[in-house]
Amino acid sequence: MHSHGPSAPPPPVWESVAASAGDDRDFAWYAGDHHIHTTFSRDAMYTVDDQVRRARECGLDWMVITDHGGPDHAKQSVALQTPLIAQARRDHPVLVFQGMEWNIPGAEHATFIAPDHEGTPGLLERFERMFDGDVLAAASNPAGPRLIEHSVQGGPEAERLGLQALAWLVEELRTGDVGEALVLSNHPMRTGRVSPSKVRGWRDAAPGVFVGWEGAPGHQAAALPAPLGRGRGRGQYDESPGPWSFPGYDLEQYRTWGGFDAATARVGGLWDSLLAEGLPWWITANSDNHFDHGDTVAVGEPDRSFYVEHGHRGTPVDTGVVQHGYVDFAPGFYSRTCVGSPRRDYRSVMAALRAGRVFVVHGGLVRAVEARVRPGGQGPGVTFGARTTVRRGGDVEVELLVDPATEPNGSGEVPRSARWDVVVGTVTGRVADTERDLWQAPGTRVVESFEVPANARGRQRFAFTLRGVEDPFYVRFRGSDGRHADADGHPQVDRIGDSDPWDDLWCYTNPVFVDVE
Repeated sequence: MHSHGPSAPPPPVWESVAASAGDDRDFAWYAGDHHIHTTFSRDAMYTVDDQVRRARECGLDWMVITDHGGPDHAKQSVALQTPLIAQARRDHPVLVFQGMEWNIPGAEHATFIAPDHEGTPGLLERFERMFDGDVLAAASNPAGPRLIEHSVQGGPEAERLGLQALAWLVEELRTGDVGEALVLSNHPMRTGRVSPSKVRGWRDAAPGVFVGWEGAPGHQAAALPAPLGRGRGRGQYDESPGPWSFPGYDLEQYRTWGGFDAATARVGGLWDSLLAEGLPWWITANSDNHFDHGDTVAVGEPDRSFYVEHGHRGTPVDTGVVQHGYVDFAPGFYSRTCVGSPRRDYRSVMAALRAGRVFVVHGGLVRAVEARVRPGGQGPGVTFGARTTVRRGGDVEVELLVDPATEPNGSGEVPRSARWDVVVGTVTGRVADTERDLWQAPGTRVVESFEVPANARGRQRFAFTLRGVEDPFYVRFRGSDGRHADADGHPQVDRIGDSDPWDDLWCYTNPVFVDVE
């Protein structure tokens, strides 16, 4: 990873600095949510306008409508939804992307994001009809995909279908009018069906298109107790291995850790094993909103036959009575994906996501966080998602600027971060074909931590220097409120049915890669 010179490195620095310090970047942070459902999903209820209005009220700058793909949705839902999204764009000052939630053959789900373009609805419709796992299962199974298992549920044939879908998409983007799209794996570890080799296959099949996964899933209120909640795991992560699960995972891989997917939260886990190859793989967070915890609204047309016939579930009805079993927060109310973009427009936000210039935060723990990684301590440095180069044996200055929360979050508290960790891993290069199911990077570790004084005010600056660097590495950051971290600052496994999401807040960043010449 790195080697220190003969003299000890200087001690790390913590200080409060003026809010204007270091603001020489050419981008701003824009908060968003890329996983949101409406009445056009078979299991959701809010209208498009409801979701856009609520997202804006919660302070989001951009959002993606991602209704579930499937045989009934494929008949007409995209066409019905398109004019409503166009109207919402006119009515609300928020970027509204049209996308879908793709049922990946042989795996889990993924967000499909496309830009504001007249060809986007047609692209979504073609892709869904040709490659959505539920559509394929229904076409070859008259009894319905939920009654008997089909090859699209798992196995080599299903995996090949997923890769064929990505190959088709890459070619369509190369030759078609829309020109670009992004894919992000949703709740990857929930069922164990997303194996390490599948992730590597997706990344390699569609570089610059399939760019990452949800570092933290939606459904964060699922662990709140019944009867108002469901008493499940955060993110509804409480399943066990099934017939198509990757056999190498331990049971704790199926749980959230401080609300984050285990593949992201476990230092030296699957995310780190991917980053150790030196290739981009980014994290996000979102609401996966279907039904708001504590809401009084109910589905307008609950009969499934209505959805089958009409492609939507009607207009939601306010019952005046708090409903039981709802597990979500409104878009932006709890989870945010913040992208650094020079402009707030569709393609610029997509470019920032593709570049990994992203941090994700729960419960408003911070307003903003930004890294500056400087070889030799010179220049403005680079931030999340970027690459830089240091001469072998040289030093790298690592700086983190944190703008703390100043307003109450949804629980009524003004949260504060108590600790920030600097995680560093060696870049060892691409794994061999025989190691594509590798899911651990034991050399990755926390190399420095900063405790935030309780009386800290204003922007906080954390800095230290890696001396005598010999090997390429990546560096990423995480912060927490410290209330449920273990003695070493790591998140703990969330207890099923007993993990208040407001009482365990974290912020994670994407990495910076440092090459050696």
